[in-house]
Amino acid sequence: MKVWVDFTASAHPLVFRPLVQLLEAQGHEVEITAREYAQTLQLIESHGMTATVIGHHGGRSALGKAQQMRTRLRALWKWAKPRHFDLALAHGSHELTMTARRLGIPSSTTFDYEWAWLQHQLGCRAATRVVVPDSIPPDRLKTYGAVPPKLQQYPGLKEEYYLSDFEPNEAVLRDWSIDRAKVLVVLRPPPDVSLYHRHSNPLFPQTLEHLGRNADVHAFVIPRTEEQRDYVKSLDLPSVIVPERAVDAQSLIAFADLVVSSGGTMNREAAALGVPVYTTFGGRLGGVDEQLMRDGRLRPLTDPRALDLHKREGEGVRVQRDPQLLLDLLLSALD
Repeated sequence: MKVWVDFTASAHPLVFRPLVQLLEAQGHEVEITAREYAQTLQLIESHGMTATVIGHHGGRSALGKAQQMRTRLRALWKWAKPRHFDLALAHGSHELTMTARRLGIPSSTTFDYEWAWLQHQLGCRAATRVVVPDSIPPDRLKTYGAVPPKLQQYPGLKEEYYLSDFEPNEAVLRDWSIDRAKVLVVLRPPPDVSLYHRHSNPLFPQTLEHLGRNADVHAFVIPRTEEQRDYVKSLDLPSVIVPERAVDAQSLIAFADLVVSSGGTMNREAAALGVPVYTTFGGRLGGVDEQLMRDGRLRPLTDPRALDLHKREGEGVRVQRDPQLLLDLLLSALD
């Protein structure tokens, strides 16, 4: 079987790495396309995969996004048509499901944040299967045309599947000269180029300022874009570390004393690894975060002074799940 996978954001190589390995181990041929955005290409390379780069992010404006989507749709159709794929898979890439539908290819899309309205209106309606966590109430997905049997749900977090075989590497601490006696805080800025996060959230800069001047802290910022990297570096905060390229973020999280993130994936990686995590997300909470808060695995942050800046003692409770279960749900598009 020939399988096409499309990566459009940094989380996608992480999610699909074990799934691609399983497909290839089962004798299937997998080809990957990718959009140039954030650390997506670097992470594809670092996880031992290769991809054909098609398109780039459309920027902040709705017009720029629309123009780039039209361009990328044409390019994907031209690339995929002669390859005669049997199945197409994505994590929220509406461009893949739309192209696959035009070409008559069964497709599955997966995501874990339900309020990206336009993306899901396009992607879910075009997909053969929509695979999401069971913490997202199904009623929220009806507006996208995702109802059973098209809608399939899995238990837990996607991070519990792709981190199932993960073992943290202490080299990341040596690489960045991190003093284990200090409180290690890993921070992720807001997704400020996303349509569902248009309004600036002052809480993250306030948190960065609070931590960046604390001599007992290493504040390790993992930016999404070059613009974010330049901004954080321009603050010249003595306790802040800003990498120049993609890093082993999962190992950093595993060794961290706490995580502060405005987005979803890093929050959930921390929760999956049993690390205390705070969210500064300014948009509408999705079902996954609502469930994590009910379970006490994710805490909302409204004031940086509320952060518990202490060394973490012992190992947190880690949840690991079999990625074959997630793959089977995605493959159900062939049923």
